Amino acid sequence: MATSVLPPGPRRKPLVGNLFDFRRNPPEFLLNAANQYGEVVYLKLGPQNVFLVNDPELIKDILVTHHKNFIKSRGLQMAKRFLGEGMLTSEGEFHRRQRRLAQPAFHRQRIAAYAAVMVNYAAKMGDGWRDGETLNMAEAMMRLTLSIVGKTLFDAEVETEASEIGEALTAIMKTFDRITNPFAAIIAKLPLPSNAKMKKAHQRLDATIYRIINERRRNHVDRGDLLSMLLLAQDEEGDGSSMTDKQVRDESLTLFLAGHETTANALTWTWYLLSQNPEVEARLHDEIDHVLQGRLPNFEDVMRLPYTEQVFAEAMRLYPPAWTLGRQVLEDYRLGEFVAPKGAIILMSQYVMHHTAKYYPEPFKFDPERWTPEAREARPKFTYFPFGGGPRVCIGESFAWMEGALVLATLAQNWRMRLADGQIVKPQPLVTLRPKFGMRMKMEKRTGNQTPPSSVEILNISCGESAAVL
Repeated sequence: MATSVLPPGPRRKPLVGNLFDFRRNPPEFLLNAANQYGEVVYLKLGPQNVFLVNDPELIKDILVTHHKNFIKSRGLQMAKRFLGEGMLTSEGEFHRRQRRLAQPAFHRQRIAAYAAVMVNYAAKMGDGWRDGETLNMAEAMMRLTLSIVGKTLFDAEVETEASEIGEALTAIMKTFDRITNPFAAIIAKLPLPSNAKMKKAHQRLDATIYRIINERRRNHVDRGDLLSMLLLAQDEEGDGSSMTDKQVRDESLTLFLAGHETTANALTWTWYLLSQNPEVEARLHDEIDHVLQGRLPNFEDVMRLPYTEQVFAEAMRLYPPAWTLGRQVLEDYRLGEFVAPKGAIILMSQYVMHHTAKYYPEPFKFDPERWTPEAREARPKFTYFPFGGGPRVCIGESFAWMEGALVLATLAQNWRMRLADGQIVKPQPLVTLRPKFGMRMKMEKRTGNQTPPSSVEILNISCGESAAVL
């Protein structure tokens, strides 16, 4: 099936190919390559053959129809060093088994029960803000989502450890800058300060996760959260076995990382975009004020806040938290008139597809109207895939959508954010698309809207309602 005909692509240098050009600004390099060379682009990243695919039908075939012909690419294989065999990194039947065991924690009734915790933590954070103060919203959203994932998924209070855990996660995320380096495997074994820092970060996260697991094993209490379900679950479709502590650790750490990192970045970019688009911000505030009438939101309000969801969706289009995903080809695979040989990497970039003018006119314009039901229906499905797709679509997608809407509604009810003077805004493409220099913003207290109940009051009310949902 192999063919010597390669897709078009940018000029390649001897030995390194396109590697150095790519590493200077990966999202922009891929977007420029797609705009210049079309729906299938050939790249050479060091010794690695790479095919950039920018066609929604081909992306659907890779992620859905023919998904068994691919495994995760090198970057996530490297991630096994610290994530182990979690759902993000595992393959084949083992991955399917782990997903079956974790899936019940993300069913609709469970998700509904998490809403009160999301709102309470967001309200508590907003209660601590002061009019006129300047905050790093990137750090604030990381702390918030870390606390939410710790409580909702593991019924654990990690607020007091949030700063240290956040630093550990950042140290690990930065090692992904090596993914495109052909010598990454060798570098990882050298006695470098960066490797020592990552090892320390790994140990810090393990200490937190294993502490929570050990406490739960000792108490033998089903708290109705993800961790309880992982500890108690048996694979009834398989051999009936349960997870070892190591397997529970791998899944817990994966969800701990993925469950806060992506949403925190999406929220940070949303606050930035709202600060730059006052008409959109005003319409968002109007919807929140009209629907909530001064009270804090709940699970049922998510469906009543369509424009809030549109704002969040558009922010993830412009700044997708996961900006690219890759698959390694197991057997020669046809891409239209071209063939990706066994061992090649296929890249499908959310950043590229989300900025393709064919599907998103004025692709760099912030326009939540792109997300009306009619506008969504008019576009092919895989022109937008912030959470991936197919059997490996993010298991926490519904969790993230609800968290984004509820946090936005809770905080925007009382606050506006304005970009601080001198703040440089530049994306940093690690595994996720973080703001490279943080996001310092000045807090402005909104006036004229009704004052909601305190976060303590809403916790007492909403937790009782959530218990009934279970």
